[in-house]
Amino acid sequence: MLFQVYGDNAICQWIGWILVFCCLIGANELARRTKTGGVIAFLVVPAVLTVYFITIYTAAAMGADWALNNPTYVHMTSWFHYAKLYAATIGCIGFMALKYKWGSIGKSHWFKCFPFVIVAINILIAVVSDFESAIRGWGTTWISTEGVTLYGGWHNVFNGVAGLLNIFCMTGWFGIYASKKKDDMLWPDMTWVFIVAYDLWNFCYTYNCLPTHAWYCGLALLLAPTVANFFWNKGGWIQNRANTLAIWCMFAQVFPMFQDYSVFSTQSVNNPNVNLAVSLIALAANVLALGYILLRAKKQGINPWTKEVFKGTKDYEQAIARADEAELAA
Repeated sequence: MLFQVYGDNAICQWIGWILVFCCLIGANELARRTKTGGVIAFLVVPAVLTVYFITIYTAAAMGADWALNNPTYVHMTSWFHYAKLYAATIGCIGFMALKYKWGSIGKSHWFKCFPFVIVAINILIAVVSDFESAIRGWGTTWISTEGVTLYGGWHNVFNGVAGLLNIFCMTGWFGIYASKKKDDMLWPDMTWVFIVAYDLWNFCYTYNCLPTHAWYCGLALLLAPTVANFFWNKGGWIQNRANTLAIWCMFAQVFPMFQDYSVFSTQSVNNPNVNLAVSLIALAANVLALGYILLRAKKQGINPWTKEVFKGTKDYEQAIARADEAELAA
């Protein structure tokens, strides 16, 4: 098994997973369907949390006991968590600018490549973390700033390479559209080919570098936007992913006890052989995805990054059918 979901807390662990999965889907729907919901979720709440974080670290530097013992200060000290929180939130804000046509940026053609840029940055953050683990604990274990035991080795390298390949699996960078109802930012060329490759890579990253959190941020968090995309929000995967990631990071940063020291806490088996197997699967998936993309691009005689390569596929056509006609005609 990949996770230690057995024993006295097994029922709570499964209930916790189901709650996280369902709450993320619900939170995404509230944030994406209305402008008010999006503004509250990705502008107001992050602003309040920023003040909260600064207050905690300032007070801790001054030696205040309440800050030094604050769960966020004690358990969420890694640079990675803050980098992901703010990178994901910036992505959500940029996606809203595109779908609501905010200002000159939201209406400009050049800004349509923003989703590619911000997703690439998010991927690179995780890739750096994977390589960091390889360097710090090659062939052995090392302890993170949060007291988590991590293995370093080839599994980090293989998955880091998978992440780099995954960046080039994003095609049709300028093929970004608002939906007819203006409730979604659509990227039709981001089909199941990329989504599956991304999910496998990102799951492996969390499994390698966040073994105490991967049950939630590796499975529930990844499946929530994927399920939404496949069943009722075709073409909106990247928006779903950014929304759920930002919301989860906010929750986890303020309430780390849910994952770290409660009846819901779930450990991976943290076995380097299992990590290696998962990383090889992730690498193979991304090699195959990129190979398929390049093959389609060659047959069509186009640049797969500036042009859309999945036109004519079921996923693409279902997504583009939801796009605003005015944008398609422009």
